[in-house]
Amino acid sequence: MKSELLKGKVALVTGGSTGIGFGTAKRLAEEGAFVYITGRRKEVLEQAVSKIGESARAIQADATSKEDMERVASIIKAEKSHLDIVFANAGGGKPMPFEEITADFYRHTFDVNVLGVVFTVQSILPILKDGSSIILNSSITAEMGLPGFSIYAATKAAVRSFARSWTTDLKHRKIRVNAVSPGIIPTEGYETEQGMTPQQVKEYTDRV
Repeated sequence: MKSELLKGKVALVTGGSTGIGFGTAKRLAEEGAFVYITGRRKEVLEQAVSKIGESARAIQADATSKEDMERVASIIKAEKSHLDIVFANAGGGKPMPFEEITADFYRHTFDVNVLGVVFTVQSILPILKDGSSIILNSSITAEMGLPGFSIYAATKAAVRSFARSWTTDLKHRKIRVNAVSPGIIPTEGYETEQGMTPQQVKEYTDRV
């Protein structure tokens, strides 16, 4: 049975087709919100919407593209007129030994985890209602100093810093900005992005 806690609210979850994003989108819908999810893979997005139900709508978009995110905002504005909640979740990364870090690896990780968050929040600001909520997905790695994760951890520390800065930038609109820092949550990304086997995922999560 649906809750009415978020009845009438409109939410956006980037990277909402799998993992933490999908779980969040599903919960928001269960609490009564209408949820837009974005991602790069059309087929996976459609599968996610079919699992969430009629309270969800998928928009294929890359969070690192300002053009894509502005298109997302324009679609939401046309259909719902506003947003109440945004979860800037899209991101990812994999370990890389410090000695092997390349410029391409650095740029890709920062583009996905940092620039994508900037473009997401910038693009939806015009349709975000005063008094609404922005949630950024950081990580416990921002504080832990895990071996091989220096670049990923730096991106998540940047995201945490955004929450502090944007709180003051947006206080005149009473928009709340928070960062969540999940721990080890074994999602599909461990295998698809980091190339780990199911056994390796289990050993890693048990160890950490």
